[in-house]
Amino acid sequence: MKLGTDVAGVMLDMDGTVYHGDQPVEGAAQFVARLRKAGIPYAFITNNSSHTRGFYYRRLSSMGFDISEDEIITSATATARYLREFRPGARVFLLASPEVKEEIVSYGVDVTDDRPDTVLLTFDRTICYDRINRAYHLIASGAELIATHPDDLCPTEDFYDVDIGPFIRLFESLTGKKATIIGKPNRLMLEMAAKVMNADPSGTVMIGDRLYTDIRMARDAGIRSVLVLTGETSEEDLVSSEIKPDYVVPSVAEIDIFP
Repeated sequence: MKLGTDVAGVMLDMDGTVYHGDQPVEGAAQFVARLRKAGIPYAFITNNSSHTRGFYYRRLSSMGFDISEDEIITSATATARYLREFRPGARVFLLASPEVKEEIVSYGVDVTDDRPDTVLLTFDRTICYDRINRAYHLIASGAELIATHPDDLCPTEDFYDVDIGPFIRLFESLTGKKATIIGKPNRLMLEMAAKVMNADPSGTVMIGDRLYTDIRMARDAGIRSVLVLTGETSEEDLVSSEIKPDYVVPSVAEIDIFP
């Protein structure tokens, strides 16, 4: 497969697309270097909101990727940008780890426990009953519910961990309120990534390994998609899925760039 330099920007999923755990996908760093040389903007995007951009920058750098932290977008930082642009002045009750809270605050988001009007749910591994219960009371009393992403499970090196999807459904079922969700497969993630790349969203390309997040986001937004077979999706999964990518490649190393 070949990408032309008329591509406005490339969104790259991370785990399963450019690395597995602590091991890079062979040729992935070289592919990113080719994008840079061709002058094609790119961004690494992930739904995982339990870590900061700095965490992913250190991981990618240790694997030989020559990138900057600004080229990494988590669903948490995409949500922070969304709040700053579309909910200026929001008073946010935040369910997040301390380091993610610090990063969200750095975007100018007003995080407070004093009379909040918005509840923001991230993948918070430090979550406790008191915070869950307070969030419920706030939403039931009129606060808006915003979630960084909809995933039910987060892949680990040997299995899966419970993600925030079940918590979203918990709050929605108890309060009758519908959450605003930023992360893949929702278009808001694409729009926030395009802003970071200073790119026209309609001209971007999504490269990833998950049909129901990466490829579905591209399909629903009407942009091109590339499925790599280095991660979660197998050729057998693809045959039985109603979500179809525009292109399928063994790995990102197989993608060429032409002028």
